[in-house]
Amino acid sequence: MKNIIISIVALLFLIIGIKIFTFSGETEFAKKNMADINKAATLPVPKRIYSVSSPKVPVSLSFCGEPVPLDTFYVYEQLDRELLINMYWHSQTLMLFKRANRWLPLIEPILKEEGIPDDFKYLALVESNLQNVTSPAGAKGFWQLMRKTAVLYGLEVNREVDERYHVEKATKAACKYLKEAYKQFGNWTMAAASYNMGMGGLNNRMSQQKANSYYDLLLNDETARYVYRALAIKLIFESPKKYGFYLRESDLYPPMRYHIIKVNSKVKSWVDFAKEQGINYKMLKELNPWLRTRSLSNPYGRTYQIKIADKEMLHYHDLRSAMSDKPGIFGDNNQ
Repeated sequence: MKNIIISIVALLFLIIGIKIFTFSGETEFAKKNMADINKAATLPVPKRIYSVSSPKVPVSLSFCGEPVPLDTFYVYEQLDRELLINMYWHSQTLMLFKRANRWLPLIEPILKEEGIPDDFKYLALVESNLQNVTSPAGAKGFWQLMRKTAVLYGLEVNREVDERYHVEKATKAACKYLKEAYKQFGNWTMAAASYNMGMGGLNNRMSQQKANSYYDLLLNDETARYVYRALAIKLIFESPKKYGFYLRESDLYPPMRYHIIKVNSKVKSWVDFAKEQGINYKMLKELNPWLRTRSLSNPYGRTYQIKIADKEMLHYHDLRSAMSDKPGIFGDNNQ
């Protein structure tokens, strides 16, 4: 009996000891954890343990030099929405940074040469995410041109060749449209809106609602978001660190390295043509997506400039290794 009592007392002391130790340990852990949290709260957003916060909408903003009326509540809130979406859609926005490093150096000089404000480069990102996609309505390429519009502005579109997929030529065609739209509406913001819904459609809305500002018009959801999406991407691209994006140069896709071969005759097989140039058919199509079939009849003897990948593009690891691991053009090194 005595032994039983001793055992029970010992067990009680053991239980009490465990409780005291556990409580003490939990208290110390809680204190340490709270200290870490408090410390993290004082750090810049990218260095915190993990935090979700609403991006700050700037006090003032412009599109192509034209002020955005952020004092109007629905303008402020619409921009806030698009900024929030693009800031936290991490994979999408990171891919935009990567592709932009390759393609914007081709687009920007054309905009400048054509007298189109640089902010319009963000329309290409909004339209296609810098991919040669096809919309449900049949618009194609980086600039999402419809067949009729493309032909109107000088692009060749047929079974064998579709220059809507030719980034430089499609950019020039988009510039022609934008200049015409600017002439009609008198400002670049409305020209941008018309790029999404058409000049006729925008004119109808202006007449119906007796308003001539994009920000004052009640539009379909896609067009109503269109300029704000471009503005949100502009803000993130111009101040990536502010919105939590840190990219090194080596994270970005390098520009294509190629030389030009002129073709002004029939090509029986682009597959054989590619092999003769020391590349494969897939590589040929990667650089020339506007070639839509495996041959070219070329009945009118037109001259086409075919991009042929340089040797550097065939050794991609070496090409990327040559890129600096220093901060990228869109932000500082996050290491």
